[in-house]
Amino acid sequence: MKYKKLIIHTDGGARNNPGPAGIGAIIYDEQKNIVKEISEYIGEATNNQAEYRACLRAMEEAKKLGAQELEFYLDSELVVEQLNRRYKVKNKELAPLFMKIYNMSQEFKKVAFKHVRREFNKEADALVNKAIDNR
Repeated sequence: MKYKKLIIHTDGGARNNPGPAGIGAIIYDEQKNIVKEISEYIGEATNNQAEYRACLRAMEEAKKLGAQELEFYLDSELVVEQLNRRYKVKNKELAPLFMKIYNMSQEFKKVAFKHVRREFNKEADALVNKAIDNR
């Protein structure tokens, strides 16, 4: 099934920052039906690296689902501002991840990154913790 637009909540986290890290994503269709859930352990990383990796992984999945438009919701204001190119990416570990997301976003008609308060991102956060707990 092809989707015109997908709504994606992502989160990434590391215990002890840097430390054992996981990513979580919930991909919804426009009717708010869950299309896919992602919960993966990614090894040692920082919180910000995990946030980027969660976006990248969700974007790869959205591509497989044939989506044309993506609307991301993240609770990391820093990552949202960087992805929207309002803040510079100064961290040398984040720069390649930023470039991968930027390049991949060119394959979609529209990609939006929006900040959401942590309490509105609980499901994605739970998938992060599940990934780290089950490693």
